[in-house]
Amino acid sequence: MAKRRHRHHAALLALRAFGLAYPGAHTKSPWPGHLDLAVADKTFAYLSVEGEPLQLSCKLPASAGLALTLPFTQPAAYGLGKSGWVSAQFKEADDPPVELLKQWLNESYRAQAPKKLVKQLAAPPPPARPAASKKKAPRQK
Repeated sequence: MAKRRHRHHAALLALRAFGLAYPGAHTKSPWPGHLDLAVADKTFAYLSVEGEPLQLSCKLPASAGLALTLPFTQPAAYGLGKSGWVSAQFKEADDPPVELLKQWLNESYRAQAPKKLVKQLAAPPPPARPAASKKKAPRQK
């Protein structure tokens, strides 16, 4: 029998797609039943599996203190909380704050990614080249 979709399914897929859009990001399955987000083989987000209430753990070196004031968070297990990892767990009836969680994914990616990939995020777009003028400017004497 197929698993029914959990009401957090859309949020999980949105967060996974958001995380995979970063340079070098990929999924990592360190244990059966896991599909986490990683960059350069370093995990930057632990995500719940499809069909279960949404859970997310991220490394938040700048905002962990503030994040831990929220009722759905706690320091990540296995001692990761000591390094700034925060876990968010949502109950079935909760509406996860997807935009906030995307900010956390961003912070966690930047904390875990190699500097050369992070620089790609901060790189400004190349300057627009002015259109070549067909008229020649008059020469000054």
